[in-house]
Amino acid sequence: MAPKKSQNTSTENESSPISSFKMKRQYQFILGSLFLLLALAMGVAFISYFVNGHVDQSVANAFIDREKEAQNWMGKSGAWMAETLIPNGFGVASFLLVKLLFVTGAFMALDLPLKRLKSMWFWDLFALIVLSLLFGFFANSLPELGGTVGFEINSFIQDYIGKTGTLLVLVFCILLYMIFKIRWSPDTLKAFYEKKKADLEADIAATSPENNTQAGAYNLEEYAVSDPENTPDYAIEELVQPKSSFEIDKEALKPTISSYSGIDLNPNKSGLSPIHEPDVEPVLVTPTPPITPPTPLSTPLTVEPPKEIIPTQDESFVIEKAPDEDLIVENLAAKLVEDFGLFDPTLELSHYKFPTLELLKDYSSVGITINQEELEENKNRIVETLRNYKIDIAQIKATVGPSVTLYEIVPEAGIRISKIKSLEDDIALSLSALGIRIIAPIPGKGTIGIEVPNKNPTMVPMKTVIAASRFQEAEMELPIALGKTISNETFVVDLAKMPHLLMAGATGQGKSVGLNAVLTSLLYKKHPAEVKFVLVDPKKVELTLFNKIERHYLAKLPDTEDAIITDNNKVINTLNSLCIEMDNRYSLLKDAMVRNIKEYNEKFKSRKLNPELGHRFLPYIVLVVDEFADLIMTAGKEVETPIARLAQLARAIGIHLIIATQRPSVNVITGIIKANFPARIAFRVTSKIDSRTILDTQGAEQLIGRGDLLYTNGNDLVRVQCAFVDTPEVEKIVDYIGSQKAYATAYQLPEYVGEEGSNVNLEFDISERDPMFREAAEIIVTAQQGSASLLQRKLKLGYNRAGRLIDQLEAAGIVGPFEGSKARTVNIPDLVALEHFFTNEQNEN
Repeated sequence: MAPKKSQNTSTENESSPISSFKMKRQYQFILGSLFLLLALAMGVAFISYFVNGHVDQSVANAFIDREKEAQNWMGKSGAWMAETLIPNGFGVASFLLVKLLFVTGAFMALDLPLKRLKSMWFWDLFALIVLSLLFGFFANSLPELGGTVGFEINSFIQDYIGKTGTLLVLVFCILLYMIFKIRWSPDTLKAFYEKKKADLEADIAATSPENNTQAGAYNLEEYAVSDPENTPDYAIEELVQPKSSFEIDKEALKPTISSYSGIDLNPNKSGLSPIHEPDVEPVLVTPTPPITPPTPLSTPLTVEPPKEIIPTQDESFVIEKAPDEDLIVENLAAKLVEDFGLFDPTLELSHYKFPTLELLKDYSSVGITINQEELEENKNRIVETLRNYKIDIAQIKATVGPSVTLYEIVPEAGIRISKIKSLEDDIALSLSALGIRIIAPIPGKGTIGIEVPNKNPTMVPMKTVIAASRFQEAEMELPIALGKTISNETFVVDLAKMPHLLMAGATGQGKSVGLNAVLTSLLYKKHPAEVKFVLVDPKKVELTLFNKIERHYLAKLPDTEDAIITDNNKVINTLNSLCIEMDNRYSLLKDAMVRNIKEYNEKFKSRKLNPELGHRFLPYIVLVVDEFADLIMTAGKEVETPIARLAQLARAIGIHLIIATQRPSVNVITGIIKANFPARIAFRVTSKIDSRTILDTQGAEQLIGRGDLLYTNGNDLVRVQCAFVDTPEVEKIVDYIGSQKAYATAYQLPEYVGEEGSNVNLEFDISERDPMFREAAEIIVTAQQGSASLLQRKLKLGYNRAGRLIDQLEAAGIVGPFEGSKARTVNIPDLVALEHFFTNEQNEN
């Protein structure tokens, strides 16, 4: 089906008029330049015609005669062109042809879209005919204006409808041009007239003597201020009193970004107009109280946002309404977005280039070959086997996939489905196949499916899956291209909606290749700023290739050498560190008042969150564990507990887990883990018990291996042939990414100190304390929460310095000992007790 579709598409493209009209850029520029020069020459010839036109009339008729010289600035060609188009053509309206050629040439030379010329050509040619007809109406006085075309058309029309009718036709054509081209209408004329009338009335009202007296709400004849600049505010308010009704400009009093971000220097808070210094020298009439110089402020100046004033009936009583804080933040965010645009997390690596398809290997035999003899033989054997058990078939249909063919049968009426399902082994025996899987019934269809492996299975290369439009156009947060289904369709799922993935399968059945396919899909689709990987590889050989993209895509603990974790003790610390990262992210979501990472990042991109308060763009974190059974055997509960916590809570804040194991037994995949991993992939397993453990149903034991898998997300099972990506292909991809500019370090996870950290000597000399020790102690006591992440956000510190501060606070007795992923207890209740603590400490020393 796929090749046929592409063939039709190419045929449609070839027959399309748009695709057939393609010109090389050089030819298009040359043709455009030719039009520009031709328009320039035509304009010069037309202008010269009105200067020397009568002299060149005989020369234009004798174009071949070289003895006659033309006075036209463009020579004989210009004289002939002007004579042909102006008196013998359209008259003065021929200048529109100059405009058409010039604009068309400019569009072609500058490679602008030519579709925009369609409307211009239509209306300019329409105006050419109408102007020629209009000027031809007055041909008796000025024959050159309308030309021969205008004169002849006028003569033809006037023979039938007379001069009056011709004039009406001209008026109608002019109205058409004004309405459809100039977009003129009676409503626009009426609106223009009303606007001018309103402006005139406003000017008259502003210049009237009565308004001049009340315009500033004061009278210079009665009040004068000797020095308005140095007069205190209260003096101005006593001197300046309105005589008429109190009016408030509500638009001026609304909170704006400019008045909020800057200091409002206008002392007039009552909505009055500001006092302007008169031209004549003012004389002090009313005594003012003595002026005292302002005292310097010991505290920093705090700027309050403007307040909305609500008018009341009593002029002396004014209600001030404080602006909504959310509105101020929204306005500030809108102003920042207007000035700087949306926040771009990819700006630091703005020149990053995604891997190209050429890095993936091309395989010669990738298309599905349909063996008609094999299909017919299998069909006959299925029908014959069922008929031996007195099961008649009304209809049978085959769908050929890469490695499996699905035979859909419709049994006759009265046949029980359970009877067909019990014949699985008998059908496998008759077909001599490796494993037969019966789907009775197929969900959403009224048929029964029998999956039969092909004798010559076809490999699914990673390149064909990545290049598929379903993956390239996928609007998903974390798209993963797993492979192709039985119907040869590319199978793409979203890891963010799974939200965690559990993979299981026997050794050598394609599990590690499946992990590489998952990671390759994300590398082809997501920028390094958008996703980070935490890779756990107890085998130490499967994921080591990805070390080359450590500073692009990987995340690790501080002060660790290798980003790919192979030591089980480091795995425990990493999992607990991810739990701390999860708690920190939930705190950020709580402060931002959003529910998930997608809403949080959209709010941060809109500049509605302040980075100075600890907010930052949150990338997705994907934890990949290659061999989970080995971790359970060596660490047990220490690994299972943080895995269960992450599986239960981490989906909303963008931490997703992919766990693979060779042994899907109940002591490895426990009930807590299975409950939080609805998405599961099962490669071929050895027994029905293992299949039920991973999928809650049998079927995985009937797979044929080599990437053949069953995928479920809690609903139906989908059989997929996993895409194959070889080690050299992965090496090319990571080399391509690793050769580009990267971040300074890998993504740093929060620091975690395990149980071995409790034996560390925490005795610190007071003189060696951090300069920010006292400030850190005040923050910890105020928040009553002892954690390094809190100090990082509040003091803008790195992981190492915040951890040292926590150790110093623990040595001083301000915070309690380490308690896993929980925050440390704070031993001092308030700041007063903290001050007593520091005073006693100084007295002792």
